[in-house]
Amino acid sequence: MLLVGARGQAPPSGFDRGFPELHLEPLSAADAGRLLDGQPRPPRGRARAQVLAQAAGNPMALIELAKVIADDPAASRRWAAEPLPLTDRLTAVLTSRFAALPEPARAALLRAAVADGPDLRAAAGRGSGPDARALAPAEQLGLIKIDRTGPRFSHPLVRSAIYHSAPFARRAAAHRALASALHDQPDRRAWHLAAAALDPDEHVASLLEATAAQAQRRGGAAAAALALERAAELSPDPEDWARRLAAAASAAVPTGQGDWVQDLATRALAVTADPELRLTARHYAGWALAWSGRRTAALSALISVAEEAARDQPALAWDALGSAATVAYQSGMPASRQAVSRALGLLERQGPPPPGRAPGIDVDVLRLWICASADPIGSRSQLLPHLRKIVGLPIEEPSLWRIGSVAWLLDESDLAITLLQDAMQRLRAPGVRGTSGGSLTVLGWAYIDTGRWDEALDVAAEAVGMAEANQMEIIAASADVITATVLALRGDSGAARRHAARALATVDPAECGLVAARARRALGVVALADGSYLQAFTQLRGLFSEDGTSLHNYASYLGVADLAAAAVRADRRMEGCDVIEHALSRLDGRASARLEQLIARARGILADPARAEANFSKALSDPAGDQWPFERAQLRLDYAEWLRRRRRINDAKVVLTEALATFRRLRARSWMQRAQAELRACGVAVTGAPAKPDALAELTPQQRQIVRLASDGLTDREIGDRLFLSPRTVSSHLYRSYPKLGVASRHQLRDVIALTSTPTTAHESTGNETLP
Repeated sequence: MLLVGARGQAPPSGFDRGFPELHLEPLSAADAGRLLDGQPRPPRGRARAQVLAQAAGNPMALIELAKVIADDPAASRRWAAEPLPLTDRLTAVLTSRFAALPEPARAALLRAAVADGPDLRAAAGRGSGPDARALAPAEQLGLIKIDRTGPRFSHPLVRSAIYHSAPFARRAAAHRALASALHDQPDRRAWHLAAAALDPDEHVASLLEATAAQAQRRGGAAAAALALERAAELSPDPEDWARRLAAAASAAVPTGQGDWVQDLATRALAVTADPELRLTARHYAGWALAWSGRRTAALSALISVAEEAARDQPALAWDALGSAATVAYQSGMPASRQAVSRALGLLERQGPPPPGRAPGIDVDVLRLWICASADPIGSRSQLLPHLRKIVGLPIEEPSLWRIGSVAWLLDESDLAITLLQDAMQRLRAPGVRGTSGGSLTVLGWAYIDTGRWDEALDVAAEAVGMAEANQMEIIAASADVITATVLALRGDSGAARRHAARALATVDPAECGLVAARARRALGVVALADGSYLQAFTQLRGLFSEDGTSLHNYASYLGVADLAAAAVRADRRMEGCDVIEHALSRLDGRASARLEQLIARARGILADPARAEANFSKALSDPAGDQWPFERAQLRLDYAEWLRRRRRINDAKVVLTEALATFRRLRARSWMQRAQAELRACGVAVTGAPAKPDALAELTPQQRQIVRLASDGLTDREIGDRLFLSPRTVSSHLYRSYPKLGVASRHQLRDVIALTSTPTTAHESTGNETLP
């Protein structure tokens, strides 16, 4: 057998008849992404998007361009407005196809290569574009196609090879010629002039700075940062250079690319002695350290900026302390929270920034976030009135996600979801997706708390993709723990353990008490579900030290009831009592209804049989506990077990039926089996099938994301922009989802979502019977 490979659309001479042909299509977006991920050093963030676009599904191009980025990580930004350079291997393959073209054809090809499509059409309309007759030889070779819309390269790599094979002087001349034809398009003109500049040029730098301002008004954070970075490089004056680099770092923050922000801030610090500029640059460097996982260094950097800026730059000081509070919350360490509280006292003594001096800085919101992150349980009563006052006012970004996070920390879960969903709608724009990572993970936990577990898995999947693209380790670890928690609650032990282990391997648990506490709880729940009670107790016991100090000042307390259950089942009741009571003695202020419910369940489990009911019934008498359905169902199950053992069968059946309905709806398998076993012990015959299966359960997490967005009325292209998928891929996922959902068209999806969000209830009566 002979296998012949050939480029182009036609078979080689002599093979055009009687031979089977296989036309290799470009890789799909998903397959191209998988190929990139398989490279030794796959590109991330903007560089990844550039490689995918320029390779256009060509496997060799994906591999070779990944090497370009790996060898020169800054290439993506340096060639933001022009095609990426190619490796020698790709250059040799492509230049051999046009090296012998006549000079007019090569010149016309270069003019086409320096422009993108819209620029090329604009230039052609003014008589400055490439001549179709000169391009005829290139068209015959298949390098370019010409139709009524103008010339188009047969592949993006051809454009790159032509562009980079020309000497700089020829490229610069072509850029200047194109800029002269685009005098009514200042943004594009500025970029072409910048591409032609070899030496510092204040005029071009000013044009790029104006372009950045326009991009920021349109919400294009990445475009603004790129323009400011190039403007800085073209600045003759060192202070303008530093000022523009610091502005570029500020503009780059919403992209979430911490390594880029760090690079810009470091370069600004290297070229300026101006105190204000240095403080600004240090602030952004601290922000980058925080999201890259270096929390100890980040906290020190951010607090020092807040303290030094308190008198002369109060807006910067408050902003830096808000970032420091986020780091302190992630660490959970008392020393970190105390450092933030001391800095807050200093800022409070200095007073708020003067009116008009702090655009984009809402001191009331920042103060609320700082206090809540430092002590969410003890400060709850004092902070709730301020939260409700702020929520009644118009809220702008970036305050919205902070307010939503405060609501979640104060156990106002439904309010948190409303605010965070609104924040996500604003933050999912392509230019600012990087800052949505924190909002996504908080929203994921709020979804878990309120029994919306499929949606929690969806946002965790989205957060993972974002974290991988922007190298945000804390977001990746948090997303893994969210997934591990849902899988643990649903009894998928192996997968839950893998996700928890990956989260713990991603960050340093000693620096990130939040991830450590969440992962320990997930692993403890897995062990409880598996019947490994001593292992469960060991994991959950680690939420608190011997003296009751919490591993994390919020997340640890959410595990007290699970710890109590594990202690009893592992025959460690006395130790469990001591640990929990020591931990609870450290709580200040009034606990939320949620925490009161968890504490009551823990004490009911650990109490002597004669005193247990007082704890259970007290918690169940507060209707506020229904906001957290799984925790409420766990409380009911433990209470019903106690009732049955006291031979109060009829009372137990009512409570068990309510608990079972919740466990079935959530597909919490282990707890569902326990509730069924208790009902059978009460004389009720129970079938194993859920009363109303969740139609979304058969879909993959990505399909669920797409279906939910489509049900909100988004088009395939809008969904693709949010999820970094092509419209064709979105359409394909929807087409495959319809049969699983039992629908025939898009307009039926809203009804499916509404149906699966409706809680399932079950009914029973006294006597022996079958429960559906």
